[in-house]
Amino acid sequence: MVSELRYAPGARVEIRDCEWIVRRADQAEDGGYILTVDGLSELVNGKSAQFLTSLERDNIRLLDPAETKLEQDLSPGFERSRLFIETQLRQITPADGHIHLGHKAAMDPVPFQLQPAMQALAQPRQRILIADAVGLGKTLEAGILVTELMRRGRGKRILVLTLKSMMTQFQKEFWNRFTIPLTRLDSAGLQRVRNNIPGNHNPFYYYDKSIISIDTLKQDNEFRRHLEQAYWDIIVIDEAHNVAERGTSSQRAKLAQLLAHRSDTLIMLSATPHDGKARSFASLMNMLDPTAISDPDDYAKEDFRDKGLVIRRFKKDIRDQVAQEFKERRVFDHYVQAGPEEEGAYDALLAVPFTHKGEYSGELRGQLVRIGLQKALFSSPAAAIKSTDERLRKLNRREPPTADELEEIGALEALRSALNNVTPAAFGKYQRLLQQLRDKNYGWSPRSAEDRLVIFSERIETLSWLEEQLIKDLKLKPAAITQLHGGMSDIEQQSIVEAFGQPETPLRVLLCSDVASEGINLHYLSHRLIHFDLPWSLMVFQQRNGRVDRYGQQHTPLITYLITESQNQKVRGDTRILEILKEKDQQAYENIGDPATFMKVHDTDEETRLTAEAMAKGMDAGDFDQAYQPEPEGNEGDDLLAAFLNPESAAAPVEEAPQHTVDGYSLFASDYDFCVQALEALNRERSRVDFTANSGSSSLTLTPPDDLDYRFRFLPQEVRPKDGLLTLTADKPRFEEEIRRSRQDEDAWPKMHYLWPQHPAVDWLQSRILAEVARHSAPLLALDAGQEDALQPGETVFLVSALIPNRKAHPVIWEWFAVHCRDGAVTDVEAAVPWLQQLDLTKKRPNRAEPLDLEALAALRRPAIAAVHAEMQVRQRQYTEEMAPLLQQRLAELETLRGRQVEQLELQLGNSKQDEVFINARREKRMKEIKHAFADYESWVRDTISIEAVPHLQIIAAITANTEAEH
Repeated sequence: MVSELRYAPGARVEIRDCEWIVRRADQAEDGGYILTVDGLSELVNGKSAQFLTSLERDNIRLLDPAETKLEQDLSPGFERSRLFIETQLRQITPADGHIHLGHKAAMDPVPFQLQPAMQALAQPRQRILIADAVGLGKTLEAGILVTELMRRGRGKRILVLTLKSMMTQFQKEFWNRFTIPLTRLDSAGLQRVRNNIPGNHNPFYYYDKSIISIDTLKQDNEFRRHLEQAYWDIIVIDEAHNVAERGTSSQRAKLAQLLAHRSDTLIMLSATPHDGKARSFASLMNMLDPTAISDPDDYAKEDFRDKGLVIRRFKKDIRDQVAQEFKERRVFDHYVQAGPEEEGAYDALLAVPFTHKGEYSGELRGQLVRIGLQKALFSSPAAAIKSTDERLRKLNRREPPTADELEEIGALEALRSALNNVTPAAFGKYQRLLQQLRDKNYGWSPRSAEDRLVIFSERIETLSWLEEQLIKDLKLKPAAITQLHGGMSDIEQQSIVEAFGQPETPLRVLLCSDVASEGINLHYLSHRLIHFDLPWSLMVFQQRNGRVDRYGQQHTPLITYLITESQNQKVRGDTRILEILKEKDQQAYENIGDPATFMKVHDTDEETRLTAEAMAKGMDAGDFDQAYQPEPEGNEGDDLLAAFLNPESAAAPVEEAPQHTVDGYSLFASDYDFCVQALEALNRERSRVDFTANSGSSSLTLTPPDDLDYRFRFLPQEVRPKDGLLTLTADKPRFEEEIRRSRQDEDAWPKMHYLWPQHPAVDWLQSRILAEVARHSAPLLALDAGQEDALQPGETVFLVSALIPNRKAHPVIWEWFAVHCRDGAVTDVEAAVPWLQQLDLTKKRPNRAEPLDLEALAALRRPAIAAVHAEMQVRQRQYTEEMAPLLQQRLAELETLRGRQVEQLELQLGNSKQDEVFINARREKRMKEIKHAFADYESWVRDTISIEAVPHLQIIAAITANTEAEH
């Protein structure tokens, strides 16, 4: 009966008279399975499909391994068998916590970048917040983890959510480094989707791997509905602090909470993972694991200690590993004395009698209004004029204005007049900027295409003023300078970032608001960054500087601060507070790591508010410095959030990470060698693939056949072969150079692809090799025996793959056995890989192609399968016995956590003053949430740890001794 069959990845099945290989077997709601399969037989080769076992019933036949047909390999040097065995070896999906493929990506990984994947893989459920500091390469760390999950067959469907300005950058990084093809659903991409697929189709099923802005989803009701009906293997949320609950549950937070239940794996990335509030950070943790925290306002280490939900490192923690990748920054502080006109503007500002609700307010409220205007003036006169005009409009709307308001209006008009006197020539900070840009010792020239300049200011009015003035004073063409700020569309932001990283574009100077301080890579052609105004938040210092001072920067980052010094003691004291922030940022960079440890609010807006209040209260700069000191060393553990960010259950020490990488056994020296020989073998058979190979550069160029071209139709248009040719290289340095070169192209995508197992062309090639062996068949090799201990005269060895999945159809035990047979019986069963290494099929062997007694060899199949079945029963029992205590422990822990959440609910309701009917409604609603969260997690634990009783067995090949060699 179909219902009694056990399906697992790697199983061969006949469905509708075609042969398929099972890639996934997910349990369906009707009790059957959803089989995700790739076609093997000629009619369906290169195609993927899904079948419901409950509907197919008699159309599905799980092939009996004991009836596998043995086909003698007559190819020269047993080429056909070597390729088939190699391809089958590549199908084995690991089930351990080691790194099997991610470390081979198109990058030079350092140990700390492997640790997030190791920590996540050590957990039953891969859900993690990677909270490393700015510039450490969180995208690369996420790519390594995603690659490992794809290698394990758990990454077919992927959704990435990021800021709209970062979509192209993230998409390129995942493709260039890891060959993960994300379809970009920006405003233009969404329109293409609407044009290309029927209106009632879900685009998130049309594209298996997508990247979209969370703000786009937030604003597009149609796509949000599609989102609610889709499910993914992996969801990645970049800059995840933007989806945390901040007092109220924002649209972003609600959307993220929905998505948290729509994937097996959830990966969050953020350099600023919390705002210092327990509830805000708990909202992120509850998305990762809703069972972890009972009270989001008051939780203890025990709630998360063994969950491995968070990993966080700073540059100081990994500096010894990245000496080459991170250049020590150089910082320049340029102090400029305010001229008479600027001093007049400061005096006029301090003379304004600010009002609140129509009355003069000399206390904190009025001073905060002054500080707001002063903040604008610290940026530029242009920004201060804009703020002054807005204040005047607000006061003039009152009819009639009070006497105090009339006095303020008059003083504001005097301020505006004083601000108009601060011309570009009288604006000392701007003149110092011009002096630096013209200074030969600074070394920047607008004529250099590969030495671009980043200038930060908080105020858009300042950016606009700078753009206008720099065009005049530096004689820049308008195309040489542009702004980047949050008021732009996603397409505009992405195109500007792209242009800034391409040497052939005329852009030389990028004027950035703080929207560009989150996540964007500006370091490809720039290592000079200027703060035209000082941030009022320590976290903004880190975010801004991290745009050029980051992993992969080839030059020493040059960071410049422009600081105006006034003779006015009040203004001078406020400026000194900003200087203290700058000094604390440098202290964090050199010794501490997290700049938020000073002000302890972990939120840029809150840090800015504290800075403004200190100025409004007239706090002395020294007192401000003392008020915000880091915790004494050793006291960090008193901070519950600090404990979250340094979990006791962290993975192996960073320096040990390389010991956790595994390079699987292969019959070929490299992926390049395998691909070349596979293509040559296909051309010797009935196939014809036009290709050229260059061993010197480990490169292949081929014209994609129809079935490969068909696969590319479902990939992003940016990665499809150009001009009908596909070029791949396994040479990492050459590919790195191609990535750098590609930034000079108009589309800025490499024309060459990285050749490694995850590339779609390699996957296609492996499918073709599998299809070359007839349905339900295995190659039979006749080797000369007696020269090696691996194969004795008169002996036949069966290579048998044995796989036991868990209830989620993920492989848990997958081993290959070498089953030795002699005189019609099984004599020994051993691990296949050591035996293959001893046999060494990598060497050229003559194929005598002598006739064999196939009937006698076929009679050995069933005993061989029975022997492996017995071996796997032993392993199945051992695994079940070993995991039973763990399963019970996990279930007990869940029950304890569930009890805590119920207890906490009753405490909250007991203190409520609401009517009983409302209390009961709240209790019922929350109890349903708790029940659902724990039932879901309990099912996950059971299905992950519990394995199927029946293994899937497959004869991969049979190797026998030549009869002539026996005599």
